[in-house]
Amino acid sequence: MSDAIAIRKEEHVTICLNKDVNFREKTAGFEKIQLAHSALPEVNFKAIDTTVLFLGKTLSFPLMISGMTGGFQGARQFNRELAEICQNRRIALGLGSIRQAIKNPDFLDSYQIMAQVAPDIPIIGNIGAAQVISEKQRHEILNLVKKIKMDALAVHLNPLQEILQPEGDHNFEGVLRGIESLISMMPIPIMVKETGAGISEKVARRLHEVGIHIIDVSGAGGTSWAAVEYYRSNEPEIAANFWDWGIPTVDCLIELQSLDDVQKIASGGVRSGMDIAKACVLKATLAGAAQPFLRELMLKGPEFLDSLIVRWQKEFQIVMFLTGCKKVADLPGVSFQIKK
Repeated sequence: MSDAIAIRKEEHVTICLNKDVNFREKTAGFEKIQLAHSALPEVNFKAIDTTVLFLGKTLSFPLMISGMTGGFQGARQFNRELAEICQNRRIALGLGSIRQAIKNPDFLDSYQIMAQVAPDIPIIGNIGAAQVISEKQRHEILNLVKKIKMDALAVHLNPLQEILQPEGDHNFEGVLRGIESLISMMPIPIMVKETGAGISEKVARRLHEVGIHIIDVSGAGGTSWAAVEYYRSNEPEIAANFWDWGIPTVDCLIELQSLDDVQKIASGGVRSGMDIAKACVLKATLAGAAQPFLRELMLKGPEFLDSLIVRWQKEFQIVMFLTGCKKVADLPGVSFQIKK
């Protein structure tokens, strides 16, 4: 079983690197958000404060590299390089699904390495929704959390991916109850994220009712996991029909704006510092991305990933300057229009 999971994880990474798995007809929606330009910003660009606090740690700007890898051959070195860059640039970092470390302890160090080299940034673990249904598995997750240093654990909701995977988990009955139980068991915060199909207000409210206070909407518009599974599927025609399934990221953020007691993370189609700024205007705490960083690091090298992060931060700061914002907390007050 663990070898099969390792093979699947490696296949996912290979497909994301070598195939076009972006949404075809749907975007995240950031291009529709038009921010009000300030011709008189009354701001010193060099004095703009882009820092934010997340999970008790200070980030240089509101960015998280979302969970991608862990649990297959070669993941340890990749994760070390990724963690070193995130530590240096002070941005949050997500682990790939830790399920493989439950099945095979040999892969444990591919996850542990991140916290070892990046002690000053938030590290977010990651486990699939289907794995929280069983009480036995919840205790296995708890034991693993004690072995892998992390600041929060994200339960990823991926029903679209699972239903299209040849070996996917098709039973999601009891996930909400499992999440509620995890919250009471864990010594760290539990958050919830989708995997590219979005979280609606209705689902967000159900999650909030059981105690979730951090939600990564992970909306449609970036990587399509239906597209990824299309390349692995025994029934590619079915997967192709769901290539563009999901709620766009911006639509998710707008739906969830009334949930003041929930920190929103915007991921799914985030492709620039301007997108991050627009997400913050829509009351997101952070923005996250995975595929663009995966490609830079694995196809070009660490220095190219580092340069991309620096560019996104500068773009983010320029948007703050052009909207008259001295600190990130000012961004939700920026006026905007939604272009039709």
